[in-house]
Amino acid sequence: MAYVSFISDDRFKQIINEILEIGDTAQTKANDQFERNVIDPFSMLMEMACFDMDFSNWMKSEKSRQIQKTLSNDIGMLHQKILGSVSGWTDLKVGGGIDLVNTERKIIAEIKNKHNTVTGGKRVNNYQELDKLVMPKASHYKGYTAYFVEIIPSTPNGYEKPFTPSDKERGIRCEANPQIIQIDGKRFYSLVTGVDDALEQVFMAIPGVIKDCRSTISMHGVEEAGQFFKSAYVPR
Repeated sequence: MAYVSFISDDRFKQIINEILEIGDTAQTKANDQFERNVIDPFSMLMEMACFDMDFSNWMKSEKSRQIQKTLSNDIGMLHQKILGSVSGWTDLKVGGGIDLVNTERKIIAEIKNKHNTVTGGKRVNNYQELDKLVMPKASHYKGYTAYFVEIIPSTPNGYEKPFTPSDKERGIRCEANPQIIQIDGKRFYSLVTGVDDALEQVFMAIPGVIKDCRSTISMHGVEEAGQFFKSAYVPR
């Protein structure tokens, strides 16, 4: 049985393995460069006290935090790679200005892993960048619809609405534009693939793909992760 219904097993496995390799690199870097980083000794003392840790456990926790920070920055790439592997869609890689494009459907997309990945004035910058891509007559993407995708939404009810971030400098929200849309991951996966449960398919498949990529890895907490998936996407 296929991992998911909208990209090949070989491609899915390749993507997961690429992310695992990023994790390997992050772990090696955390171990090799731990003492080169400037450690805040005040935070260290308070963390050890608050969490009742000895130094050895604190070091393990700090290294895990550094690895997690690196890995979390690349989880958005996981979705970008998967979505960019669907027929008709192109992953524009890092430095492409935008993340995904479908020329036939006239859609471009910027992928963010979580609703709070980008905050404050940077959201206004995202809006302005998308506006410059789809509105000017001379733009290559004139007439396209731009999606600002937040894979993990701010509410399990999700959304698909005009992207109108607050411009604190001017004290107003950006103007609503039907060509610049804010959307959650579940709805965007469905839009890209035409499959209603596409994001759920990805989530359910990942543990098995990881074990197929790395037979030595024991997957723990899968059931608990499933509960968090429901909390993120299933309205209460």
